[in-house]
Parts: sequence; structure tokens; C-alpha cells
Amino acid sequence: MEEINWLFKEKYKNKLSKNYYKDIERLKAGEPVDYVIGFKDFLGTKIDLSKKTLIPRAETEFWVKSLLCDIKEGAKVLDLFSGSGCIGIVVLKNIQNSKVVFADKEKNCLEQTRINLRTNKVNGKVVESDVFSNINGKYDYIFANPPYVATSKKHLVQKSVLENEPHSALFGGKDGLFYIKKFLKQAGNFLKPCGKIFMEFSPEQKKKIRELLSEYGYKNYKFGKDQHNRWRFVVACQSKSDNIK
Repeated sequence: MEEINWLFKEKYKNKLSKNYYKDIERLKAGEPVDYVIGFKDFLGTKIDLSKKTLIPRAETEFWVKSLLCDIKEGAKVLDLFSGSGCIGIVVLKNIQNSKVVFADKEKNCLEQTRINLRTNKVNGKVVESDVFSNINGKYDYIFANPPYVATSKKHLVQKSVLENEPHSALFGGKDGLFYIKKFLKQAGNFLKPCGKIFMEFSPEQKKKIRELLSEYGYKNYKFGKDQHNRWRFVVACQSKSDNIK
């Protein structure tokens, strides 16, 4: 079992112990290996998962990596629905003089972000906020990875995910658009004149999101695909003069 070999090497440094065998039982019971090990690598950054926040996905890692080059030095960034804080922490580690506000409504996510800030020796502001409820100021970039799985498709979600990962970070209403609508409707109020949003979504939602972008006044936007060639994210702004390439 590949996960057991990884566990033995990464967590126990090739040394047997009683806890090692307990962790094997956790794996056999279906608990995700990243929870058992206790962390996840995200673009070369160690992300602690001790508070059982949503495990960072490879799809998220793919699009964040592709957009890092778009972020300017000294940027003011909002990481909304921040979860473990993985996106904003990668920004802090890679973009010189950047400032990041992390926002989530779940207390375990806020605590997890603080842990990861300390672990990675970077500084950021952590705010408890239900979408934009406690957000102030305007930002150059807003990253959003909202809960977007449709509850109507819950039966398609892997058993290990349903049984172990937080449903509040997964599900976004019957069609998966509940938080996406709230986010897109308000995000423009928190963008600087040439600011941009970067938002993840589920591939089948692309058509509806295009309609929402037009409805909420985004003048320029571009959709992007993940490593599996599926529509996965959108870059958008409300300025006509800011061409998104």
C-alpha cells in the first residue's frame, strides 16, 4: 500500500512505533493519508492539517501556480474561504512585500491558518468572516475557493471525503452556487480600480458563472482549465481598461 510506505517514511522517518501501527489502522478505516500524516505539500509549502480543514487539492495547486506570475510585488491580497490558508501563505512566500488577509467563518480554519503562518514564518491578518461580512478595505487581488459541490451530487463524492472532510467547505447548496453567487455579487466592492478576482469552481458551473459575471458587472473575465483539461477557475475584473490575457 503506497500510503503506508509514505507514512512510514514521512511521519516516522523509517522507524517503527506503536503510533505507527495505530496510524495504519486509521488508513485502513478510510481516513485520508494527509490527515494521518498531518500535513500536505502545496507548491513546496508545508501545510499543517491538524485542525482537519479541507485538504488542499492538486487542482487548486495547479491554477494557483499558473496565476502567481500575475501578482505584483507589494500586492494587497484577500484569501477568502481560506481554509488551511494554503493559497495566501504561498502568496506571502513567493510575492515580495505582499500583504494577505485570510478570511473564513469556521473557527478551526482560522486556528489552522494561524498555525500555518507560524510554521512557515510569514505574517498575515486572520479575520472571522462569513464571505465579506467582516471585510474592510479594497484589494489588488481576491482569491476565492468557495464551497461549490452541489448537494444534489453528494452521492458522487468519494466516501472517504464525505466521512472525514468538513462538509461546510465542500457543499454550496443544491446547485453548488450559493456561495459563488454571494461572492461574485459583493467582490467588486472590495476590489481596487484594476483589481482582479481568482475563483475556483466545478466544471459544469461555467455557463452559469459566465451569466453571473455579466449580471454583476465584471467587464473582463477569462476562464482557465486544470491539469485534467477541465474548466476550473476564472480570472475577472470590473475595469474595461484592464485586459485579462
